[in-house]
Amino acid sequence: MNYWLFKSEPDVFGIDHLADRPNQTEPWDGVRNYQARNFLRDDIKTGDLVLFYHSSCKQVGIAGVAEVVREGYPDALQFNPESKYFDPKSNPDAPRWFSVDVKFRKKFKQVLSLQAIKANPDITELGIVKKGHRLSIMPVTPHEWSLLLAMTGEAL
Repeated sequence: MNYWLFKSEPDVFGIDHLADRPNQTEPWDGVRNYQARNFLRDDIKTGDLVLFYHSSCKQVGIAGVAEVVREGYPDALQFNPESKYFDPKSNPDAPRWFSVDVKFRKKFKQVLSLQAIKANPDITELGIVKKGHRLSIMPVTPHEWSLLLAMTGEAL
């Protein structure tokens, strides 16, 4: 099993969207960065766990945990001319963009703030603590995963 951090704006798609439908899966789609796309297409596997990170909001930080329940498949939004994620250079025979499906695992009682994460001297390699790192999907080491979960004060 691998660990990941997925960033999203909670007014677009947040942990509450999953928590409101705990037995349903949702696509993680609309990713338009090639490195993040490669993670979705090649590396993220069924059973992997995801730290659900809220960005561009009042409480920036880790809000909960999701589980990957379907591995990478072509993101349907790339083929829809009415979608803001439409890509005219993509086609079904050679898709450019990929999605995975996730399912709710846990919402934390309190968001683990970016400030608290940055203050932990043992977390130095995680993308969100590095200056200029803007990926919406990033790997999390098992050590970082353990540290971050301990910081929430909650068990999975």
